[in-house]
Amino acid sequence: MRFAIAYSKLNSAGTLIAEEFKKLSFSPQTPIIELKKETIYSDDLNEKHYPELKNIDFLVFASTHKSEKGNPSLCLHAPGNWRGAEVGGTPGKICPTSAFVLKYLFQELNKNYTENKEKLNQEYNVTLEATHHGPHINIPCCFIELGSNEIQWKDAEAAKIVAKTIISLQNYNSNFIASHPWIPAIGIGGLHYCPAFNKIQLNSNYAISHIIPEYNLVYNPLTIENMIKQAIMKTTENVDTFLIDWKGCGKSEERQVIIDAIKRLGLKWEKTSGFIKGNGI
Repeated sequence: MRFAIAYSKLNSAGTLIAEEFKKLSFSPQTPIIELKKETIYSDDLNEKHYPELKNIDFLVFASTHKSEKGNPSLCLHAPGNWRGAEVGGTPGKICPTSAFVLKYLFQELNKNYTENKEKLNQEYNVTLEATHHGPHINIPCCFIELGSNEIQWKDAEAAKIVAKTIISLQNYNSNFIASHPWIPAIGIGGLHYCPAFNKIQLNSNYAISHIIPEYNLVYNPLTIENMIKQAIMKTTENVDTFLIDWKGCGKSEERQVIIDAIKRLGLKWEKTSGFIKGNGI
């Protein structure tokens, strides 16, 4: 797979990850794009403005992760806005992404963290996040982030773990895909950080692309249906399965709005709790 990395020179963690990538990478032909503005506002990332993106299959944004609690975190997610666009992008628009690439990167991120955590001065939480923030671009992409405050943004060993994870995409190819019978899926419900989806992404054959968190759900039949359609359209693989965080989808009648929309579109759904319990994960 042909991939590229983008980071902002204004972003300390992104810059550090890019530096570690350059030290470790055996693929100098991989484009490394330095942005003059923050990644979340880089809606002009296209072949016209960045010719090195020509024929690129997937773009990885290396960036900081920020949170009020400041917990050390290594995060992975697709970009886009289900509703408003308070932090870049376009209201109601999400970016294309790949369920298989996200699963692959999440498994690699967990593996690299486990193998190298004794080199770190603190423990990190490795987690998926729901789809959120900008930019809005047409290249399949994801964010991989180091956070959640300045201490972690300057952690070279943690940045190296992220860089190794990105480098592992050099091994992601048609032979790898053929040997892994993954099932593309979309997540609905739950919190911004995704404990149920983390377990499924890490330990099952489901590969999750976009995640619609509970705080972005509007229990209107047309709105829900449009969200579902966009999530399918913006996943490079063919998706017909939705994983629902049952307790993270409002009341019974609100959950029914989601289920009815999925059924109207002729799609399948499964509760995360039942799947996790039934498969011992």
